[in-house]
Amino acid sequence: MFSNASAAAFALLLFSAPARAESPPPPAIVVADFDYTDSSGETRDQQIEHAARLQAFARAIRADLANSGKYRVIDFVCSSDPCSAAKAPTLVDDARKAGAKLVLYGGIHKMSTLIQNGKFQMLDLDDGKLVLDRLISFRGDSDEAWQHAERFLTRELLQ
Repeated sequence: MFSNASAAAFALLLFSAPARAESPPPPAIVVADFDYTDSSGETRDQQIEHAARLQAFARAIRADLANSGKYRVIDFVCSSDPCSAAKAPTLVDDARKAGAKLVLYGGIHKMSTLIQNGKFQMLDLDDGKLVLDRLISFRGDSDEAWQHAERFLTRELLQ
């Protein structure tokens, strides 16, 4: 078996190993649905396309933030559908009840055939302060243009 010297050496090795510091868990974040307005004046009705792109945009942001490990994206019950800043007056309260520390909300405005702007804010629910306030512009109204805008916003969120 073990000699006294071997056991002592093993115990010394075991107990002298540096303790690993537990890293704190990533902050819990709620990503609200995003609002969309179209004042471009285009004659073709694109509401269905825009709704699908907006949902894909939000899904991609949630997935990218969750996959980054920097945030813990949580699902929550919202008192309104859609659960966006403009349509859910209890969004902040609902996010707090779900245990979120942060809430990301905002929307996209199509100004013309080629130009869209997105305004996004992240609120720290502990102190009520904005920790992110971004206005982004993107050109085009295609799946690719929306995906490019989502990747850009995600990079901003992960800095």
